[in-house]
Amino acid sequence: MPTDAFRSEVSLTVNGSPYCLSLDHRTTVLDALREHLGLVGAKKGCDHGQCGACTVLVDGRRANSCLLLAVAHDGAEVTTVEGLRGADDERHPLQEAFLERDAFQCGYCTPGQLCSAVGLLAEAAAGHPSHVTPPGAATGAPVDLTRDEIRERLSGNLCRCGAYPHIVEAVEDVIR
Repeated sequence: MPTDAFRSEVSLTVNGSPYCLSLDHRTTVLDALREHLGLVGAKKGCDHGQCGACTVLVDGRRANSCLLLAVAHDGAEVTTVEGLRGADDERHPLQEAFLERDAFQCGYCTPGQLCSAVGLLAEAAAGHPSHVTPPGAATGAPVDLTRDEIRERLSGNLCRCGAYPHIVEAVEDVIR
């Protein structure tokens, strides 16, 4: 069987730029980003969706890119940590807060933590509840991001160095 039978053209908009890639059907979004586009911010930690080091935003929602087959996301808009900077190359407010709060140690998890934090802010603003959102909270109303909410919403992103308190403080700084 010809090798082309196992490849597809996949269109992705990554950090605002359109790309058309010829990819093996087994290629994950993470591998497309790292190996085909040279965007190495998202990390390959566990390759099982358990650590969050590969977290990116897909169509505005956080996702573990190591679990996403690229062919299933043809036409998607992907934002990586490299795409969080503003048009004038200014850091995202969360990037600034992470620096100010020393919310990273070795830095390996930081790209995933940042993308996850951007996603959690959008999800809470859109009224998406979490496991710790009070049952009586108004449906669809913005969710108050308490420390418990922030911790819960970031619980899928692991940090081996234990920078969690500073990460939560950095997110709180941006909320204020």
